[in-house]
Amino acid sequence: MKTMKNHMKVEFDSYSGNESFARITVAAFLCCLNPTVEELEDIKTAVSEAVTNSIIHGYGNQVGTVTMECEIDGDEVIVAVSDEGVGIVDIGKAMEPLYTTRPDLERSGMGFAFMEAFMDTLEVTSAPMEGCLVRMKKKIGVPLHERYNCLD
Repeated sequence: MKTMKNHMKVEFDSYSGNESFARITVAAFLCCLNPTVEELEDIKTAVSEAVTNSIIHGYGNQVGTVTMECEIDGDEVIVAVSDEGVGIVDIGKAMEPLYTTRPDLERSGMGFAFMEAFMDTLEVTSAPMEGCLVRMKKKIGVPLHERYNCLD
């Protein structure tokens, strides 16, 4: 049996309204895998957080380009969100729950924590003034007892 592979890439301006565009786009792309509602919502939430980070933290008040790529490889979904914004000085610190560089906007500092919670893996690559790349993976169709290790 041949493994299903598919890829898409979209670019959009860093306007906050485009966050919903990214969520809808990734949901439509993944429909061929017949994900559960929970799996789909997990991925949409993680995408929302990654795109929002690019818009708010990467570009601030400037308009730039956010790129979202999504790949299906068998039953695994790989989503990459990148920008060419200001980058992250200390990735470890930025990934700490409740840490935010924008308390003035009442940001919760939970974006990376949500991405980690809703996806199977999360990788963040960034450097000051070199933008940011967030790469996330999630396996679709994993039985709940395997996902949450509730049956040994």
